[in-house]
Amino acid sequence: MTIARPEPGSDPGAFARPAARTPSGLFPAGPPARPTYREPHPVTGGGVAAGGGAAAGWFLLFGLLGTDVASYAWWTVVAGLLAWLTALVLVRYGDRGVATGVAIVTAGGWSIAAAVLAVRWGTSGDWPLW
Repeated sequence: MTIARPEPGSDPGAFARPAARTPSGLFPAGPPARPTYREPHPVTGGGVAAGGGAAAGWFLLFGLLGTDVASYAWWTVVAGLLAWLTALVLVRYGDRGVATGVAIVTAGGWSIAAAVLAVRWGTSGDWPLW
C-alpha cells in the first residue's frame, strides 16, 4: 500500500479540502447582498402615550383660557395649530411615536370643540363664533 505524499512547498491539506460549491440561494450562505436599514426612532406605545398625555395637558391649559364657548373654540384652534406644528417637527427630527400621540389628541380636541359648537348652535339657533 502506498501513501500519496504532497510535494515539498505545496499545501499539506490540499488533498483533504472539498471543492467549493456555489450556494443555490435557498439557504443564504452569508450576509445579505444589500445593507439592512433600521428605523432610527421606531414608533412605540410609550412614545404615543407620552405624546398623547402632553397634548391632552396642552389642550386642557388652552381650554381653560376660554371664558365662553366662542373663546374656548378659538383657543382650541390655536392650541391645535401649535400642536400640529410641533408634531411636524417631531416627525422630521424627533420621535414619530410622540408625534403620532400629539396628532391623535389634536384631532380629538378639535372634535370636542366642534361638538360643543354644534350643541350650542343647535340649542340657541345662533352661530357662536361670529
